Amino acid sequence: MTTFHYPHLNEELAEGYNSSTQRVRVMSEGWVQDNIFCPSCDAKHLKQFENNRPVADFYCAECGEEFELKSSRSRISKKIPDGAYASMIERLESEARPNLMLLAYDPNLLDVRELLVIPKQFLVPNIVEKRKPLKDTARRAGWVGCNIHLESIPETGRIPYIFGGKAVPPSEVRAQWGKTLFIRNTKSEETKGWLIDVMRCVDKLRSREFTLQQVYEFAPELATLHPDNNHVEAKIRQTLQRLRDSGYIDFVRRGVYRRV
Repeated sequence: MTTFHYPHLNEELAEGYNSSTQRVRVMSEGWVQDNIFCPSCDAKHLKQFENNRPVADFYCAECGEEFELKSSRSRISKKIPDGAYASMIERLESEARPNLMLLAYDPNLLDVRELLVIPKQFLVPNIVEKRKPLKDTARRAGWVGCNIHLESIPETGRIPYIFGGKAVPPSEVRAQWGKTLFIRNTKSEETKGWLIDVMRCVDKLRSREFTLQQVYEFAPELATLHPDNNHVEAKIRQTLQRLRDSGYIDFVRRGVYRRV
């Protein structure tokens, strides 16, 4: 990683705002617009959408990719609070959903400690956790919110711009972005789901080389995620073949694979 460090959040942008939430939003949006390049093409900056747009916050004027930004204090949580569960599921099932950027900043130093982008092909209903309805005594009684479960997304789908306060070179960000575009180009939502879930299982093995038998050990978990499939081991083999054909993994020898 490079020793380059991004500038601090600009506190002047938040002058006139009393709400801490609004202050963070204004500072983080200004920071992204000034400093962040597009992960999909060679554009050096992203453009900010006009206010009050329902979902996306930024777009690339050159390739058209759209991004939603969520900011938090100190660190990026394993669970990202979001809005209404039903609306979120509807959004994730839409082709119009944006990519997701997650930013964490130091509230004292006002520097950005972490910044991730999650390509939209990884934003599928399986990563959403339904929260309990609000109690009858709440102002919005019965309302059902949701969380985005970050650990349900494979590591390859969590692309760092900044990690531990250090910047990742643009070439590395863009290389990782391009590595999983084959998922976006997969038409079947069922196939996309299998690709993402098997990738996540391979992540858990924590070794570059792995065996088919090791992946079979995740069959009960995958069967729970895909209850309509009665041939889980066959589907695992088929999915590994797709990952191999897409250049995500290599075939080493019979029953043995290697992560690229």
